[in-house]
Formats: sequence, structure tokens, C-alpha cells
Amino acid sequence: MFFLLANGFTLYLLFFLILAIGPAVALMRYVYNLDPLEKEPSGLLSQLILRGVLAAFLAGVLEEVGMSIFGLLSGLNENTLGFELLSDFVVVGVIEEACKYILMGRATWNNPAFNCRYDGVVYAVFTSLGFAGMENVMYGLNYGTGVLMSRAVMAIPAHMGFAVLFGMLYGEAKYLAVRGHRICSVLCVVVGFALSALLHGLYDATATLADYGDGTFLLVVALIYMIVFLVVRSAAKHDKRFA
Repeated sequence: MFFLLANGFTLYLLFFLILAIGPAVALMRYVYNLDPLEKEPSGLLSQLILRGVLAAFLAGVLEEVGMSIFGLLSGLNENTLGFELLSDFVVVGVIEEACKYILMGRATWNNPAFNCRYDGVVYAVFTSLGFAGMENVMYGLNYGTGVLMSRAVMAIPAHMGFAVLFGMLYGEAKYLAVRGHRICSVLCVVVGFALSALLHGLYDATATLADYGDGTFLLVVALIYMIVFLVVRSAAKHDKRFA
């Protein structure tokens, strides 16, 4: 009897993990395999995944604080649609993307392995999908495995889409910095972060509106898939070494 229970729990745990982190792992492999010039060290990539996991916990704490501060500054009622939509942009999008890329940047900017523009995409995607995988586990534990199927085709690719936007400009920023164009390099990082936070906020806000019958969410999802599968392939195709 104990054997059957233990075996049943093991199968359920395996099923849960496949649903929760399988899509993130599959997309990591997709981006990694597209790298045309030089594959990134496994140790660095593993570290970035763990930093993404840490970013998920850190963002959860900061968002609680951010929501309270935003409520006080905006004067909006936290139970209104207006508060929820605005906070998707100025709290959730900004905090989650910042947590990912500050932790990522500290591990990669001065790393000798960062020697090609596409590396920026790889680093951002691995960090972001580490974040998304951990977020998925928490969603699954809180709401059950039923939510994981929809998140596999919506939320996980969305986090990769945010990362691709930032990663392309992060790689370009390092390319410019190596050539002494420091102001342009900083601008690339700022613009990349702004675009990723904006797309993140747009995804969350239109997902909220979808509950009210608005169909904009499907257009945003279509845009994200285009970024994921068309833009990332173009970035890999036009990769360039720094020296």
C-alpha cells in the first residue's frame, strides 16, 4: 500500500514538474541551439537560471511594497480596474523586469564569455525563463495543475518575449561599450529595459481586460509569439563578435 502511494506521489510530482518547468526548459534549449557562433558556458547559464529564480522571490516582495506605495501616490482605490491596469505597467512590469536584469547584468556584463551580440539574448532568456519557471511552480502550488496548461502557451512564451527585446539591446549595448561608445551603450540598456517593461505591462493589462470580454489580449499574444520565433531567429542570424 505504501509503495503504491509513494509511486503515485512520484508520478504526480513528475507530471507537475513537466507542466511547470518543461515549457521553460524547451524554450531555453531553442534559444541556446540557435546560437550560431559560440555556445555559452553551462556553468554561467545555470547561474543565470538560479538568478532568475531568486528574482521571482525578490519581485514578489518588492511588488507588495510597490503596490502599497503606488496606491498612496496615485490616490486610486486598489479594488478598481484603473488601479489594476496602471499597476500592471508601473509596478509589476517595472519591478519584475528590473529584478531579472539587475541580477543578470551583475553576472554577465564583465564576463569574458560575453563576446557576441546574441549572447545578450541568451543571457536574458535564461534568466527570464528561470523566473517564469519558478513563478509557474508557485502558481501550480497555489491554484493547482489546471492553470499550468494555459501558462505553458501564454505566460512562459511571454516572459521569453520580454527577454528577447531586452537581450537584443543588451547585446548591442556591450558591442557599443567595447568600441568606446558608452553613452549609446547606456541608451541601449535603458531603451531595452523600457521596451521589456512596457510589453510586460501590456501583456498583464490586456490579460486583465480579457476578463471583461476585451479581445486585445490575443493580439498581444500574437505579437509576443512573433518576437519569440521571428525576431530571435533574426538576432541569431545577424550575430556578430565584439572583436
